[in-house]
Amino acid sequence: MHRRLIQSAVVLLLGLAMAAQAAGPSRGQRNKLAQTQDAYVAAVRWSDFEAAEGFIDPEYRQAHPLTDLQRERYRQVQVSNYRERSTGVAADGAVERRVEMGVVNRNTLAERTVMVTERWRWDAEAKRWWQAQGLPDLWQGQ
Repeated sequence: MHRRLIQSAVVLLLGLAMAAQAAGPSRGQRNKLAQTQDAYVAAVRWSDFEAAEGFIDPEYRQAHPLTDLQRERYRQVQVSNYRERSTGVAADGAVERRVEMGVVNRNTLAERTVMVTERWRWDAEAKRWWQAQGLPDLWQGQ
């Protein structure tokens, strides 16, 4: 009886481990995600939002094109820090990441902290990751 219970527990744990692995990205996808996120962070950290826009999911960009006013608002800020606070894998396999950003208004030199959620989607056809939430909302209701 005890042996059967241990075998059942081992089978259950192996099944859970395989399910967790199947739900998350593969090793190759994780490597590409790290490279993509590093390049995206570099663009955002240097306040190069035009370059950062190249990492945004094309479907999102088409559905939510940036206006001239929005582009001008991005030109008026400088990102002073960018810190990843947490990362997780969603049920659909997308990777969600919470980020704390320091933002300085270039006109007033006032700095504030903004929390942003990024959602990274794997595009199997293009074999790359896209940031599916759009550029960070650095104003959050302002």
